[in-house]
Amino acid sequence: MNPDDLKYHKEHTWVRVKKKKKAVIGITDYAQEALGDIVYIDLPEVDAFVEADSEIAEIESTKATSSIIAPVSGTIIEINEKLIDNPELINEDPYGKGWIAIIEMSDTSELDELMDVEEYEAYLEEEAR
Repeated sequence: MNPDDLKYHKEHTWVRVKKKKKAVIGITDYAQEALGDIVYIDLPEVDAFVEADSEIAEIESTKATSSIIAPVSGTIIEINEKLIDNPELINEDPYGKGWIAIIEMSDTSELDELMDVEEYEAYLEEEAR
């Protein structure tokens, strides 16, 4: 299920805050399940500045190509290079080894706009109706 120590964006991305301003991001289990087998990811550039709610990467699966939306604004300080050769890690472990990037947040108050696990699960139930 969805870990309760994360914040969730309505576009099915998650944030795990580390060391104040560092935000590890990835896609949720729901998103990887909906996509199916992931075959490619176009990772963001390190040092690029991203805005919350904007596309930071593109992911391809056997079903579709989808945008990955940044849950927070800031500078990309690290990307998960293991995904270049092993994009299926996102399917296998979306909250662990399948993380996508680390953003140095420019405005930590944006975290307040994101959902906690209970709100996200209620949002998923609402979406399913």
